[in-house]
Amino acid sequence: MAQTPSWICPSCGFRESVFEKYYWRCPRCGSPLSIEYEVVGDITSSNNMWLRYYGFMPFTPEKTRGEGLTPLVEEKLSSHRLLFKLEYLNPSGSFKDRGTALAVYYGYKMGYKKAVVDTSGNTGISVALYSRLYGLEPTIVMPKQAPEGKKRAVLKLGGKLVEAEGRTGASKVVEEYIRSEDVYYVAHLWNPLYIVGHATIAYEVFEEYGVPDYVIAPIGSGGLILSLMYGFEKLREVGLAKKAPIVIGVQGYSCQPIYEAMYGTRSEGEESTLADGIMVANPPRTSEIVNSLRKYHGKVVLVGNTDVLNAMKELWNWGFLVEPTSATVYAAYEKLKREIPSSSSVLLVLTGSGLKTL
Repeated sequence: MAQTPSWICPSCGFRESVFEKYYWRCPRCGSPLSIEYEVVGDITSSNNMWLRYYGFMPFTPEKTRGEGLTPLVEEKLSSHRLLFKLEYLNPSGSFKDRGTALAVYYGYKMGYKKAVVDTSGNTGISVALYSRLYGLEPTIVMPKQAPEGKKRAVLKLGGKLVEAEGRTGASKVVEEYIRSEDVYYVAHLWNPLYIVGHATIAYEVFEEYGVPDYVIAPIGSGGLILSLMYGFEKLREVGLAKKAPIVIGVQGYSCQPIYEAMYGTRSEGEESTLADGIMVANPPRTSEIVNSLRKYHGKVVLVGNTDVLNAMKELWNWGFLVEPTSATVYAAYEKLKREIPSSSSVLLVLTGSGLKTL
């Protein structure tokens, strides 16, 4: 009999079936939860991502809008093989669709009629799209400073937009909504279903290329970088992959909580406010991110607005229509390339579409 997926708390040992009740954080100690389920590692030939990787999933959504299975484009530069994963080609224009499709489907199966999320933009668009797909009423709480194009996309998708003062203000506003038991707090900063969904990036890269030597990804809440390490680790656990990549996280000088936690100091530099997706001051999984980076011999690189603008210009010249947060990975590569051995392969995850920020 297949193992029933369970919420588990690594901090206090809490455990309960995911189908018993939804918890966006541990009801005992308030820590982030993980999800435990049987991974059999089967990969099929389906062009539906969820059916293709069902052996890595706790359950699979009933509906899809074609999320996942994004192109992997190779470029050779500075004796390195750069692998660009075009996540901005997902349905709502960002990698968030992989996690949202799984998380919102779960909310629907648990009987919720309304959904709410606090976000700088991309998650809000994604939650609005998939909430409407499953008949939930979405409320998206965003900072007033969020890109206007992202706000308009939320409204076009039928979401109720609530603006707040900064990301901290958005988190406070959303507390009023989640006091109601009929509202599903998607909680993308906390929800482990996002890590499971985003891990499909690793499975796709492995199928098409293998395990790269390096992976570079932006760190906002840290869900993406955790999911990449989670995905490559699952591939090793089931015997498909023989190694794991070295993982590089990117933050900005303006907001560097993971850098500070990892190195015990703050580094001064140019502000990095253009990359709104990595302006997360208090990622709930900070210790988990730091421990995982150390396990995979990783590091954190800081970038500023000039680095981001130069990288974005270069990527657009190559035909990658990315937003500033996506460009941070190439900016980090530019800073690191002399440290990366010749002939290494480097995966750069291009997370969001620049068409939303025009």
